[in-house]
Amino acid sequence: MSKLDEFDNLVKVINELRLKCPWDKSQTNKTLRTLTIEECYELSDAIVNNDQNSIKKELGDILTHIIFYSVLAEEKKIFSLRDVITSQTKKLITRHPHIYGSKKNLSESEVKKNWEAIKLNEKGSGNSVLSGVPSSLPTMLKSWRIQEKVRGIGFQWAKKEGYIKKMEEEFFELKKEIVDSNKNKMEEELGDFMFSIISFSYFLKLNPVDALEKANQKFINRFSKMEQLIKDKGDRIQDLNISEFEKYWEKAKVL
Repeated sequence: MSKLDEFDNLVKVINELRLKCPWDKSQTNKTLRTLTIEECYELSDAIVNNDQNSIKKELGDILTHIIFYSVLAEEKKIFSLRDVITSQTKKLITRHPHIYGSKKNLSESEVKKNWEAIKLNEKGSGNSVLSGVPSSLPTMLKSWRIQEKVRGIGFQWAKKEGYIKKMEEEFFELKKEIVDSNKNKMEEELGDFMFSIISFSYFLKLNPVDALEKANQKFINRFSKMEQLIKDKGDRIQDLNISEFEKYWEKAKVL
């Protein structure tokens, strides 16, 4: 069976399930939404773990959702799967004039800047550069996308010193509010400080979401090792003080 035949067969199966399966028949855009988000997170986990087999499976689940949404829309005569594919193909060609048009030999940064310019032009002059950032994105990812958007039109420092100075400035302001015990201002300055770190991470070409997830996993693994050391020693974790925890923590770090 050819690749196109395989795709057509998947579409056929999803249409059959929509007609015959009680669960599939009851689905709507709203009921599928949270499931789609879950599938995206599962794909994200597979990518972080470099689990190629799981990546393949999760991509299949997401593809199924794409087709399902298109089936729902086609039932209401809003758009079809063909419309989705045609629209996406047209968009990719339009946003890559260095491949399909007259702009040639663009650098990666020039490609990104041109992409944002074309996207903004498509939306019309009344729209903001940031209008394409979904409001429902997780907070850190939203900050990352905001940074990506504004850099697309050249809003950025050219050298790392600008970012470092900004982080130091925001950290100083945070410390001041901590000394003053101003809770509301502390929250504001903490947010500014975190935003400046995310900004610098973009300059370093490091994704802060991935970096934090790796830190999460490192902490979980190390904490689990520490728990095992405590258990092996016969101590009760709830009875330990911070200095005892630190000793176990240092031992767990070298395991």
